[in-house]
Amino acid sequence: MAKKPKKEAAPEASAPAESKAEAMPAGSKKKLIIIAAAALLVLGGGGGGGYFWWSKKKAAEAAAEQTAGAPGGDGHGAAPAVNKKTAFLDMKEMMVNLSGQNLQQVERPRYLKMKISLELSDPKLVAEVTPLLPRIEDTFQVFTRELRPADLEGSAGVYRLKEELLRRVNVAIYPSKVEAVLFKEILIQ
Repeated sequence: MAKKPKKEAAPEASAPAESKAEAMPAGSKKKLIIIAAAALLVLGGGGGGGYFWWSKKKAAEAAAEQTAGAPGGDGHGAAPAVNKKTAFLDMKEMMVNLSGQNLQQVERPRYLKMKISLELSDPKLVAEVTPLLPRIEDTFQVFTRELRPADLEGSAGVYRLKEELLRRVNVAIYPSKVEAVLFKEILIQ
């Protein structure tokens, strides 16, 4: 008889589990589904964020390795990577007198002295731009001759001058293109 109660106990143990699932109201099942969906979203978002962070870290490490391999690079991003294809073309030193503010008053003449270097993206462009240097110098002379000393005040004035010279040199040498106008020396007297 001892064996019979054990056999009967097993069916009774499974019966309460089934009755609990059947006894659970519909609202509790919805809550359980919502909690499970929220948990999946949190885990999925965490996994996606982790993957994004990991891929950014790998890209930063690759960039650091590339910078470390560049001349002058220390691997810490202190020195920018040098493009080996960049070329620089020095122009003649230019000195122009600036326009006076008031023609009625007698003012001492003001001068602008510049040493400029043109940055080209490819050394092959040096051969294309060199014959056009007289045109570039003329363009610069005509533009700077009309400037007033007040136009060149502060870093904003020099920046505007630089941007305007870049625009004018690119118009003068089209279809070639200069990447930047670099001031080696600029003096306003």
